[in-house]
Amino acid sequence: MRTGISLDVHPLDQSRPLWLAGLHWPDHAGLSGHSDGDVAAHVVAEALLSATGLGDLGTIFGVADPTNEAITGAQILQQVAKLVFDAGFKIENVAVQVICQSPKISTRRLEAQAALTAALGAQVSLTATSTDGLGFTGRGEGIAAIASALVSYR
Repeated sequence: MRTGISLDVHPLDQSRPLWLAGLHWPDHAGLSGHSDGDVAAHVVAEALLSATGLGDLGTIFGVADPTNEAITGAQILQQVAKLVFDAGFKIENVAVQVICQSPKISTRRLEAQAALTAALGAQVSLTATSTDGLGFTGRGEGIAAIASALVSYR
């Protein structure tokens, strides 16, 4: 068994739609980023790359490659799952926690968890918390996420 951990943060961008945990969240400001900015999907993928020693998102999905500009969080998860499998690993579980004041994740937590699980092809557990108004997430300036991944050799 091997574990990996990751943290990701994206600032809000009022001009973009919000994609978070594989779902579109209408009526919420989006996240900046080279891709769709889905901080939850990104952190899940990076925790898996950490666990397997395969690199990081910046190396694999770098901003220098224009094809990555339109990539979605779901597509990133699918590609990382294939990399993990091709390297001889099985994804056992990934746990992700989203940190934000808004949107209220609890209203769609099960749907978001299912979307991440479907995109990855392995179990993803999702939780959320706020920072009770403290820091950049508390001021509504961005969204953060942290994840841990467990993989085993096949």
